[in-house]
Amino acid sequence: MRGNPVRAGRCDVDGGSLAWQVVGDGPPVVLVHGFGLDRRMWDDITPGLARDHTVVSYDCRGFGASAQFDHTTGYAHTDDLLTLLAHLGMKRAALVGLSFGGGVVLKTTLRAPESVTHLVLVDAVLGGVPWDEESSRASDAVDLAVRDGGVTAGRRAWCAHSLFTPANERPDLAARLVEMVEGYPGHHWLGADPHRPERGDRPIDMLHTITAPTTVIVGDRDVPCFVEMAAALARDIPGARLVTIPGAGHVTPMEAPTAFLRALGEALGDPPGDAVEG
Repeated sequence: MRGNPVRAGRCDVDGGSLAWQVVGDGPPVVLVHGFGLDRRMWDDITPGLARDHTVVSYDCRGFGASAQFDHTTGYAHTDDLLTLLAHLGMKRAALVGLSFGGGVVLKTTLRAPESVTHLVLVDAVLGGVPWDEESSRASDAVDLAVRDGGVTAGRRAWCAHSLFTPANERPDLAARLVEMVEGYPGHHWLGADPHRPERGDRPIDMLHTITAPTTVIVGDRDVPCFVEMAAALARDIPGARLVTIPGAGHVTPMEAPTAFLRALGEALGDPPGDAVEG
């Protein structure tokens, strides 16, 4: 990766293990992927980010190379992320999460603020903000597809969700989304996910307590409810900045990597001009 050696391994967690990758040198940044996807969604921006940072990406429990785990063991994604930081010897890191991953890093920041140097929420989910009608219909279509055709049909319906409409206009991105989603086993859809309730499951009520420097990034073509979520996050987190990426939808790091990397570099305080496409 442009001269930067890549380290990879696995981190044991209760009931399973997490596949991780580390590249670069400098202040650590952890990237957390969206639902149904995996750490490969960050491939376009990782080389550029690794010029100034130690970049950690991993597959959350139940996704990608971390898909297999004990479904009888309760867990929390915040526990997994904090365990990974300890495993890698990182006491503090910047946390960057997209959509579902945005929810993970938001809850982790609320739970362990001392572990977070910067918080970057990318097209992030925020419970308590209603979904718009079209997005709700698309989610219902995924549930119906799973009921009628199983996980394989659910994967097809998820890739066709309105969240991914802008990305699906580009065959290269559509193919990458399908490749990642094909690795998702569908346990959430089947009611087999033992994720346990945790403190911070209502982060919308706790946004005012966040003290980490926060940037909210959203594509201007994202679905209306996620644009509204971004506005709420930027409004209610003290000092938060809102950055809108023109022409991008829900997966901004894949759809607009140059603009996204520039915004991320600014969020992390990198020198101007360093955050260019890798």
